[in-house]
Amino acid sequence: MKLPTRELIVSLVLLGLAGTPLAQVVTLKVHHFLPPASTTHKNFIVPWCEKIAKESAGRLKCQIYPAMQMGGSPQQLYDQVKDGVADIVWTVPSYQAGRFPVIEAYELPFMVQDSERASRGLWHYAIRNATAEFKGVKPILFHVHDGSLMHTTKKQIKTLEDFKGLKLRAPTRQGSKMLAALGATPVPMPLPQAAEALSKGVIDGVMIPWEVVPAVKFDEVTKFHTEAAPGEPQMSNTVFLFGMNPAKYDALPLELKKIIDSNSGPDPSAWVGKVFADDALPGKKSAEARKNTIYVLPAAELKRWEAATLSVTEEWIKDMSAKGFDGKRLFDEAKAGSK
Repeated sequence: MKLPTRELIVSLVLLGLAGTPLAQVVTLKVHHFLPPASTTHKNFIVPWCEKIAKESAGRLKCQIYPAMQMGGSPQQLYDQVKDGVADIVWTVPSYQAGRFPVIEAYELPFMVQDSERASRGLWHYAIRNATAEFKGVKPILFHVHDGSLMHTTKKQIKTLEDFKGLKLRAPTRQGSKMLAALGATPVPMPLPQAAEALSKGVIDGVMIPWEVVPAVKFDEVTKFHTEAAPGEPQMSNTVFLFGMNPAKYDALPLELKKIIDSNSGPDPSAWVGKVFADDALPGKKSAEARKNTIYVLPAAELKRWEAATLSVTEEWIKDMSAKGFDGKRLFDEAKAGSK
């Protein structure tokens, strides 16, 4: 019997391999702007990456770059994932003021009541109304944080009148309008720049959530904190996007796409909203441990703040209608999804 030639054996092996897909391992470059000690990094992105690694039997892995380690500024993260510099980013779309107006509904004053439910509602709202804004990026999830409050260095804010003369860091365009309506001078800047601005006296305070206070050491550079009582609407909030480069997603094998898909959408969005809400208490305790002063606004005073900022919402509705949207419908939908 004639034995197969070496060339025939190689051909048969290659033919067999062609019918059996190799276990492709894909490493995703994940970029964000906060330090490794932040809620974002340790309680959200790391667990999310561990989950997709487990579900893919190690075929999906993350290389996480916190604190802008891949370069650029927080304002550039959205375009980094759109252009393929990063595979996935966590970012604040509104750091680019005016580029994502539809999504700003969730950043209007006193909009959000519950962070977990609002994050779920935000996903549905964004997919129904803001897909054009996010063209070029595949959203994995949207979420809000645990609600911003006022943190100041030298002066406790107790009344509307106390805002006069204060320069306060604003997170977004709507946050800036809110602070101006309250009587302060808003200073827009991404979060990583705010601690240095406080320490140098460039600003007098910040509007941020409790959750991020320890990670960026705001409990050390501010001494006074003003918050709403439990059960009251959050003063302000910010929309966050965890998004993926579409070309990177499209290049994945079908079974890996399914894993990304199963870890995307309304349920993961709600999970992240809850993660941030749960981390509010440790942030508050860090300020208490330093014997900082925490003031809870009386309901009557909070109503004054709501009344003073009503014009911000009215202006947004008017502006959206001028852009061809039904501004009132968008507001009502966001409000219903935020409770």
